[in-house]
Amino acid sequence: MTTPEFTSNRDNFCYRHPDRQSFVLCQRCMRTICPECQTPAPVGVICPECMNADRKNRTPAQKKAERRWGSRSGGAMAITRSGRPIVTYVLLAVTSFIGLLQLIPGIGPQITDQLFFASPYLYPNLSPLPFEPWRLLTAVFAHGNFIHLALNMLALWMLGQSLEPMLGRARFLALYLISGLGGSVMVAVLAPLTSTVGASGAIFGLMAALLIVGRHIGANVTGLLVILGINFVYGLVFGGGRISWQAHLGGLLIGALVAFIYVKTKRPEQRIWQIVSLVALTIVLLVVVFLVPPLILLA
Repeated sequence: MTTPEFTSNRDNFCYRHPDRQSFVLCQRCMRTICPECQTPAPVGVICPECMNADRKNRTPAQKKAERRWGSRSGGAMAITRSGRPIVTYVLLAVTSFIGLLQLIPGIGPQITDQLFFASPYLYPNLSPLPFEPWRLLTAVFAHGNFIHLALNMLALWMLGQSLEPMLGRARFLALYLISGLGGSVMVAVLAPLTSTVGASGAIFGLMAALLIVGRHIGANVTGLLVILGINFVYGLVFGGGRISWQAHLGGLLIGALVAFIYVKTKRPEQRIWQIVSLVALTIVLLVVVFLVPPLILLA
């Protein structure tokens, strides 16, 4: 369900497909366009009308180049404008493949040992373990059991169908990875002696982002807020130590911050500030994870 303000504001929908919600603007005319109407440009994307206008203004040299390379670019453009949540599908495929490998006796435990996250891997001076900081992200692609994997992948599929077309593929991937990183960082800060696996932090980041973006465009987000609260309380109260509520909390907070950055820097001319803000947020997370837990461990 949506609010009257949402449905009455046509800026929330593609101008060529009024029934399709989107969060992306054409960098030329600043109208909202859905994934099917988006064509990549040097900065951002442009709509079909602006693309046609550009083609009419091409120089003879540009026309010659298009005739020479048009067959190659056409295929890529068709894929880009298909509107399918490609990043969501890739994340599903990669994570599911790793999860299924983890179920194979003899091989599974070895894969888990190489991917799970534990704080001591970040501080070789304080532990006998080697320095392996990539575990902050690899843990997102490993899971504890089949049910854990299935629930997270179902959530990723459902959330990705809505979020990726609204945000675009690059933004969606950045949101997923930075939220997953935030979940690992929160585990390191709040539970430095525990280990964790799972995409729950990244999933909670997607849920928080959908909440922020939905609220920004005027959608009714009450149902999503209730689901988010139930999931977090369940992990905190009924997890019995098997569910890392710290990862949920970290992904939730960082996902909300990333979504806030997107909302405040969605115009094409603000793209550089969006990138700078995301890089700064990532650096802050790395600074926190490499400074705060050693103080806790040494206390």
